[in-house]
Amino acid sequence: MSKQENLQGTVEKVVYRSDENGFTVLKLQVNSKKTVTVTGYIPDLHAGEYVALEGAWGFHQKFGRQFVAQSSKSELPSSALGIKKYLGSGLIKGIGPKFAERLVNHFKEKTLEIIDKEPDRLYEVSGVGEKRVQMITVAWDDQKEISKVMVFLHEHEVSTAFAVKIYKTYGENSIKIVEENPYRLSEDIWGIGFKSADKLALKLGIDMFSIRRIKAGVLHVIAQVVDKGDLYAEVGALKEKVYEVLGLDEVQAQLVKYALRDLYNQDKIKLITKDEIHYITLPQYYFSEKGIAKKIEELQKHSGLIERFNLDDVYSKLRVSEGKEVSLSDDQQHGIISCLQNKISIITGGPGTGKTTLVKKLLDALDSYKIKYRLAAPTGRAAKRMFEGTGRNAETVHRLLEFDPSIMNFSRNEQNALDTEFLIIDEASMIDVFLMYSILRALPQHAHLLLLGDVDQLPSVGAGNVLHDLIFSARSCTSKRACVVRLTEIFRQAQDSLIIVNAYKVNNGEFPVSYIPGSRKDFVFIKEQIPENIFPLLKDIYKRRLPAAGILPSDSIVLTPMNRGIVGTQRLNQELQMILNPQSEDSNIKEISRFGTVYRVGDSVMQIRNNYTKFVFNGDIGQIVDINFDDKSIMIKFDSRTLEYEFAELDEIVLSYAVSIHKSQGSEFAAVIIPIFLQHFILLQRNLIYTAITRAKKLCILMGQPKAIAIGINKDKGVDRKTFLHDFLTSDLAAR
Repeated sequence: MSKQENLQGTVEKVVYRSDENGFTVLKLQVNSKKTVTVTGYIPDLHAGEYVALEGAWGFHQKFGRQFVAQSSKSELPSSALGIKKYLGSGLIKGIGPKFAERLVNHFKEKTLEIIDKEPDRLYEVSGVGEKRVQMITVAWDDQKEISKVMVFLHEHEVSTAFAVKIYKTYGENSIKIVEENPYRLSEDIWGIGFKSADKLALKLGIDMFSIRRIKAGVLHVIAQVVDKGDLYAEVGALKEKVYEVLGLDEVQAQLVKYALRDLYNQDKIKLITKDEIHYITLPQYYFSEKGIAKKIEELQKHSGLIERFNLDDVYSKLRVSEGKEVSLSDDQQHGIISCLQNKISIITGGPGTGKTTLVKKLLDALDSYKIKYRLAAPTGRAAKRMFEGTGRNAETVHRLLEFDPSIMNFSRNEQNALDTEFLIIDEASMIDVFLMYSILRALPQHAHLLLLGDVDQLPSVGAGNVLHDLIFSARSCTSKRACVVRLTEIFRQAQDSLIIVNAYKVNNGEFPVSYIPGSRKDFVFIKEQIPENIFPLLKDIYKRRLPAAGILPSDSIVLTPMNRGIVGTQRLNQELQMILNPQSEDSNIKEISRFGTVYRVGDSVMQIRNNYTKFVFNGDIGQIVDINFDDKSIMIKFDSRTLEYEFAELDEIVLSYAVSIHKSQGSEFAAVIIPIFLQHFILLQRNLIYTAITRAKKLCILMGQPKAIAIGINKDKGVDRKTFLHDFLTSDLAAR
């Protein structure tokens, strides 16, 4: 590297920019004839900007001589050509290359001044309406503020992508808030973790041993525990993790004690002691679990609907089957009567045991007695399947409870209870502790609640282990907690399916089979020892096997245990995108690259966080239907709704040709392909493989190493989450 120099010129083209860390490669025009390559971690620059750089010349073995910039200062372009490039770069929402040319042709060198100071004059340009002028004005003002924020944050080594998020959250107060408390970033802004906030805090001069930093570290570690499903952290293990995260040694251990004491005194943590072991959690987790127990106790104190039913009449009708109707099993009949007798009921059972048939018969009984009921499920796909199975309207739990983005909470609660006498919720294994508490708060005290689910599946993605805890705290239907009926009989038509047969084999610790005389050939096992070899196998499956079975790729999915690795969702999605939606020679096929992923019109994508403003939730699957470069937005269709995402919001979605098994809960697909290899070892367990198999309706293809599959099937560690709902339901355990 040569000595430090200054370099000035006009940005001709941004060749590459990383949204994660700000690394940029651009072409800089230094005079009318000479263009040089510039690289470096510099603030966001756009074509047409005049920039002054500090740095040094270097030589890249592949790309030759380059100027490596260490700092930059940019100015708005002043020439008509520069302004045209600047606006046409996609910088301002509402202005693309063609419209930029029209603007500059009309206003010449005064274009930027007009946008900044006299935006009403934009109406002078033919075809410009109020919506576009408003969009441009807002985007221009935002861009000016974002530039200030990005310069400030770049000085402290924060990426452009994070700068945009920070500005969108805090607006013109961004710099002030970041300087006052950088740890707020990890609490307020999705995608910015504690490590990034902590790095910025140290850059801003916060002392490594300050009590503020250590308290933030404690809260971060508790959040990490909850992300894994637990609600409580054992104090000793939590302290050790805090030491590790904050880089503290035994000498500074006393500081963590001070931090815990402060947080406890400020009521920012709760402490529970059981069997002389101390556990810590955040108040919202404790009060949600404790609240569930209290609400169940309150519901049981109020009389229900039992007096409105003639149970002998209901029972006699259940025992009669007409025409081609399947006769109800004894367990199904018992389940229906129990739901009518008890305020809170749980029906659990595996595939083919007739949960849907039970619900249909229950609804017939409710209809005959004119009982008002509502049906709901945690996801849109599960609600749709509920509607298809029962013929009655079903909705998502979030829609049922009427989430209000203005208050970031549900509108339905004790003061505004649901107008229903009987609430039925399917896929209850997916319900986390917060959602269950919200459901119980919204339930009228006279109403009955029925939870349907398969307790042998994976627990909820969110925190807690609600269905499991409710089932195992109910000793009997007279326990005043929940009445639990387990369906175990597999109906004859279900026994013909190898998918269902193998689901039960796996659940019983047995290796699945590919053939049973007389069974449907809806389960295939492909032995493959080398992970890399699955890519040609997948191509054959999607191009030959699925079409031969009459199954569309759009109704098929690859389910894998983890996100990283050769057989993780990230690599699989890249390979499957090339198979199912490859780059086209047709220039009209739109695509954009963000966060290391190419998004293309036609791609299947999944939402990976709850977005209450858009009313789309973690695990929802949609399809990209348009990309608008002028508006810097992508249109994604989720079922019947098409939603707009700004480019800066694309970290909320991922490609979904392949998804993790955890994310597939509540969904069903015509065909499911499940690769299992030893590289998945850390996550392999019986309920994971069982859950994956039960997602398939018409065809399940299990592939991989027999040893890895056997390890998973034999590892029946069950559900091991640190929760206290069972204790709250069965004892007087409480926090202090």
